[in-house]
Amino acid sequence: MQTWQLPEHIADILPERARQLESVKEQILAQFRTHGFELVQPPLMEYSRSLLTHIDDGLSLKTIRLADQITGWQLGIRADITPQVARIDAHLLMKNQGINRLCYSGSVLHAQPDGLLATREPIQTGAELYGCADTAADVEIIDLMMKTLKVGGLGNIILSLGHLGVFRAIAAAAQLGEAQSRQLLALMQDKDGNAVRRLAQQWQLDNIWIDALAALPELYGSRDVLDKARARLPQLTAVSQALDVLAQVCAAFPEQAVHIDLAEVRVDNYHTGLLYAAYTPDYHDAVARGGRYDGLGAYFGRSRPATGFSFDLRLFGAYLAASQRPEAVRVAQKDYAAAKNAVDKLRAQGVCVVVDYGLPDNSSSLKTLVQCNDEWKVE
Repeated sequence: MQTWQLPEHIADILPERARQLESVKEQILAQFRTHGFELVQPPLMEYSRSLLTHIDDGLSLKTIRLADQITGWQLGIRADITPQVARIDAHLLMKNQGINRLCYSGSVLHAQPDGLLATREPIQTGAELYGCADTAADVEIIDLMMKTLKVGGLGNIILSLGHLGVFRAIAAAAQLGEAQSRQLLALMQDKDGNAVRRLAQQWQLDNIWIDALAALPELYGSRDVLDKARARLPQLTAVSQALDVLAQVCAAFPEQAVHIDLAEVRVDNYHTGLLYAAYTPDYHDAVARGGRYDGLGAYFGRSRPATGFSFDLRLFGAYLAASQRPEAVRVAQKDYAAAKNAVDKLRAQGVCVVVDYGLPDNSSSLKTLVQCNDEWKVE
C-alpha cells in the first residue's frame, strides 16, 4: 500500500469543490441566522460516555473510540452532532428556559459507511429547535429544511413523513417487549406485511393487534394515507394524536409533494415522534433527515422538547454549478516590494493578487499590476 493512500470511503476535497461547498455553506449559515438560529461548534471528540453511545446502538457502532493519553479515559470521535447540541442546550445554555434555536456545520466520522457510495466523513450541517413541543415548531424546522435544500441547488423535493408514535402506541397496547418491537421494526423496513403477521401470530397476540401491525407496512403513499390509517388502525388515543400531527404538517405545505409512510421508523434510536426527510428523484437516499427527539437532553440534566434536521453538505457538490476560481491580478516578483502598498490595498478590497515567479501556476489571470507614472495600476 502506498503511504499516501487514504482509508476506504475517505476522500480529499479539491479546490473547485471546496470553493463550491464553502460558498454554499456561507449562504446556508446566513439563512439560518435570518431565521434566528445561532451557530455552535461542538468539539470533534469527547469522552465516549457523553456521545450517547449507550443509548443508541446504531450510533454506538458508528463511533470510533480511542484512549485519551492524558487521562486514560476512552474518547469518542463524534458520529453525529445532534446529541452534542442537545448537551449544549441542556447544560451550557440551561439558564434559558425558553426556546433555543441552534445550528452547526462540521465533519463527523463513521467507523463504517452508511452505504457503498457513502463517505465516512460527512460534513453534517443542520438546525435544532429546543423548548417547544407544539407541531408548529416542527413545521418551522421543515420549512427551513426545504429552503436550505433550495440554496444547495436541489429541486423537485419530495417531503417524506412518518411518525414513531403510531407503531409505539400499537406495540404498547399489544404489550410487546423491546426485543419483540425491534424484530418487527426490522421487518417493516422491508415492507413485508406477511412476515409481520406471521411473527405476531407466533407470539399469539390478539387479532386486533396482529391486523394493526400487519397494516403498517401497507400504509404508505400520498396524503390520503391518513384517511386509510384512521379507518384501518385501532382507535387508540396516541395513534389519533400522531395522525393529527401528520395532518397538521401536511396542511402547512399544501403545494408540496408529500409521501407518508407509517412503517418509516428509521433514523436514530433517540427520535421519539414525527420523522421527516427530503428526497430528490435522482438520488438513491434522503438528502436531508430530521425528526422530533423530546427528552434527549435528560441525560445531560435537562429534558426538553426538541426537533431538528441535518444533511451532509458534501452531497450539494453534485447539484451546484461549477465554481470558477476568481481571476487573479499578477504582480512580478521583482516589483512586489515596491508595489506592496498597492497589493495590500487591492487585497483589502477583496481582489486576488498573486506573485508571479515566472513559473506556471494554477491561477487564472489576464491582468497585471504595473507601474505607470509613479502609480501602480491594473492592466
